Amino acid sequence: MRKALLIGINNYPGELRLSGCIEDIHCLKSAIERHGNGEKNFGVKMLEDVQTSDEVLQNIIELFHDDAEVALLYFSGHGYVNTTGAEIVTPYELKHSGMYYKGVQMKDIMEVVHNSKAKNKIIILDCCHSGQMGKFNITETGSVLDEGVSILTACREDESACEAGGHGLFTELLCSALQGGAADFNGNITMGSIYAYIDRSFGEWEQRPVFKTNVSAFVSLKKVEPKVPLSVFRELPNLFSAANGVHKLDSSYEFTNSPEEQHKLVEPHAKPENVKKFKLLQQLQSIGLVEPVDAPFMYFAAMNGTGCKLTALGKHYWRLVKNNNI
Repeated sequence: MRKALLIGINNYPGELRLSGCIEDIHCLKSAIERHGNGEKNFGVKMLEDVQTSDEVLQNIIELFHDDAEVALLYFSGHGYVNTTGAEIVTPYELKHSGMYYKGVQMKDIMEVVHNSKAKNKIIILDCCHSGQMGKFNITETGSVLDEGVSILTACREDESACEAGGHGLFTELLCSALQGGAADFNGNITMGSIYAYIDRSFGEWEQRPVFKTNVSAFVSLKKVEPKVPLSVFRELPNLFSAANGVHKLDSSYEFTNSPEEQHKLVEPHAKPENVKKFKLLQQLQSIGLVEPVDAPFMYFAAMNGTGCKLTALGKHYWRLVKNNNI
């Protein structure tokens, strides 16, 4: 069972009103509800413009109350810091002066998460000061990350999270990552790959995302169709007898060097078995695992009779296949 609770609040009072949070949760729902092949992924519940901290907290408790494989909490709205720590802000408390706090304290959310039996507990926050979620404080043991907990936030604890073009900047990148931008060679998208994708997209002077985790292995949040099928990866040891070896090429690998083509031919002519291998090598080159030797492109490596070799990443995957890990 994989569950996701997506909370987005635009309808704050007065000048505190936001514009992109509802759109954020709709974008995220579309990105995680199904895998790339259309199969069901997460059971998604959305809370739009929820008004009270009690309702937010009760829904968070419900999300994490069972032993789901993955329980994912996402919030887009205002964040706030006061003397009791950081909070996600809800409108009702803001409207009523005299209320001591203005929302749900992040440390209370962490207490719910740490008491959960869910195997993978994920919190993603797109709000100001969100980096304080899960912050270690020696006097608050409930803030230490338990096993299976991952937290991804839009900014550090002393920063603001920005909106632009009807979305939070962070969530726009999050959705892009889940739509395939953060997929690995096998099409799996994890919290680690999402953070790496988002982190590369922010400059040094912009808000900086924060990632905290305590897991022994990343769970796949979504699977998309890989750019190169696994069957092609498994050909690596057949194409290269050794990780440091060179696959010798000649003109028989290039399918255009055929009598059917109307240009000058080069001996030896295209051979079907070599053309098939060359197509595999070109696919592996397209994802950075193979590179031509002494030539700018694979075509010239073949026509000039040099060859191709594995990149550092290609050698890594060669070993994985050789050890039956792929």
